[in-house]
Amino acid sequence: MPQAHDSMMYPKIETLISKVDSKFKLVTLSAARARQINAYFGQLGEGLGAAIPPQVTSVARKPLSIAFEEIAADKIRAVDLPEESSDAA
Repeated sequence: MPQAHDSMMYPKIETLISKVDSKFKLVTLSAARARQINAYFGQLGEGLGAAIPPQVTSVARKPLSIAFEEIAADKIRAVDLPEESSDAA
């Protein structure tokens, strides 16, 4: 069962920053995942199952908080896309 947290920010920002290369990557990763979680909760009644459910058990109700917990638990990670080659023949 999830436990209540004694700090205002959980997981701690230091933990989150240690999981990614930069603050900017943390922002983009967490925002993108929060949108996915929001889409999942939005389509629950429709039975479509297209979105991936939250990967952690959480007492949080906000998609961004759930995304932060997933990042801290190493359930999601930022992946660098391969660079495109500029073959302008």
